[in-house]
Amino acid sequence: MFVDQVKIYVKGGDGGNGMVAYRREKYVPKGGPAGGDGGKGADVVFKVDEGLRTLMDFRYQRHFKAPRGEHGMSKNQHGRNAKDMIVKVPPGTVVMDAETKVVIADLVEHGQQAVIAKGGRGGRGNSRFATPANPAPEIAENGEPGQERDVILELKLLADVGLVGFPSVGKSTLLSVVSSAKPKIAEYHFTTIVPNLGMVETEDGRSFVMADLPGLIEGAHSGVGLGHQFLRHIERTRVIIHVVDMAATEGRNPFEDYLTINRELKEYNLRLTERPQIIVANKMDMPGAEENLQKFKEQLKEDYPIFPISALTRKGLRELLFAVADILEDTPEFPLEHEEEAGINRVLYKHEADPDAFVITREPDGSFVITGNKLEKLFKMTDFSRDESVRRFSRQLRGMGVDDALRQKGAKSGDIVKLLDFEFEFIE
Repeated sequence: MFVDQVKIYVKGGDGGNGMVAYRREKYVPKGGPAGGDGGKGADVVFKVDEGLRTLMDFRYQRHFKAPRGEHGMSKNQHGRNAKDMIVKVPPGTVVMDAETKVVIADLVEHGQQAVIAKGGRGGRGNSRFATPANPAPEIAENGEPGQERDVILELKLLADVGLVGFPSVGKSTLLSVVSSAKPKIAEYHFTTIVPNLGMVETEDGRSFVMADLPGLIEGAHSGVGLGHQFLRHIERTRVIIHVVDMAATEGRNPFEDYLTINRELKEYNLRLTERPQIIVANKMDMPGAEENLQKFKEQLKEDYPIFPISALTRKGLRELLFAVADILEDTPEFPLEHEEEAGINRVLYKHEADPDAFVITREPDGSFVITGNKLEKLFKMTDFSRDESVRRFSRQLRGMGVDDALRQKGAKSGDIVKLLDFEFEFIE
């Protein structure tokens, strides 16, 4: 089974908790704080493995949760950092944030890596909070929560040449005779239901990868037929071979077929029409093919090279492969659409204050609900089993303006305030 799009959940490891501890040594009166910091949580890292060809593995495992850092220990011992979680993906994988649709990584080369979810930093131990005014603090932080997100993985095959055309025009037959690929071939539409890849080698030793994609029909760009699912695989190809059934074995007009497919490529993605295109007039061994080819040449306005071949009898294949290899040598790689959108070569750093550090809403029962990433992170990093940590959290809330904002919303003494799964009482 060929899987080329999948949605998964990833979570970086939480940081280890800091520790509250004191020195207990002989002959050292009033030993100071000695609580160590927690270790950093593991990152979720995607790494390209050229041995993989499909995203099939992600059908069975959709959750990737990295391990957390080790907790801090006494005697100022730092907790161990967790080892990164490496997830292997096939070359050609594009990773997108499921919510924002922003591209996080485009993984192409073997061994290439990208951090998809960062682990949280370790919480600080009480040694870090010692001050002249408070030399023995009872404060330690919990580890920072790791980043979590849903991501969409999309596989775009790494082929140099893509075969396009209507169903049953001979694309699979052509691939099978020029390479050692063994696609399924039969006399019905959509025999090819998954893309097939084949390595092609010319007589003079040049080689390239050719992809045979399921046939396109009218309306494919908007989801009609089967080929639309695989149009994304043409995006990486540098040369498009447009296969036309010149014998019109199914009663269609070869030139109309040609126009229809080009229209679909243009509708799907404007960049596809910029690629060099070679027209292959297939089934030239059939009656009527020569007359149709003459008509086709008269109607064709573009200056695309036309190669009359018969994939069945292998006539004309040698010249076709030499021409493809020549064009590939002069054709650069085309950047994918999202690479330009992401502005990969230029980075603009702007300092912008977070407009919504927190949001306060009111429940039907009269309680107040506070939400906000920064606030929730502070809450998760607070150790509520220690009074000093709770007081510090209260000071942080006041510093962020939460108290004033609650008063403006009409909060009075005794009102219930909710944060995540916890409830507090508002006290003036």
